[in-house]
Amino acid sequence: MKQWLQRLLYGRYGVDQFSMALLILTLILILLNVFFRSFTIGILYLMILIYSYYRIFSRNFSKRRKENQYFLKWYYPIQHWFKDKQERFLNRKTYKYFKCPNCKQRLRVPKGKGNITVTCAKCRTKFDARS
Repeated sequence: MKQWLQRLLYGRYGVDQFSMALLILTLILILLNVFFRSFTIGILYLMILIYSYYRIFSRNFSKRRKENQYFLKWYYPIQHWFKDKQERFLNRKTYKYFKCPNCKQRLRVPKGKGNITVTCAKCRTKFDARS
């Protein structure tokens, strides 16, 4: 079975981040369609599913790579924002976060140190804060 799949995908573009995102979106729309039974959602998830398989089996590498780069340019800032929020949430008991008043750089200081003078590592601006 594995060899059959390898021969089938030989010379094809394959799965990338954009294809995976389309397949996950399709799965979400299928689950929504189970609850709402909407004809438009059904057509939409079928169209997205067909397009994602078209991308996977495509032989036009340059065009698929360009589409994936466009998707990643849009996706990475959103992913970074969520990872940043997750990190801040996980470290909420040990660190406090400040923004530098001069350059707006995010600074992390240990909690429970009282009134401290924070020095920005980027622009060397000093300001007082309570940790």
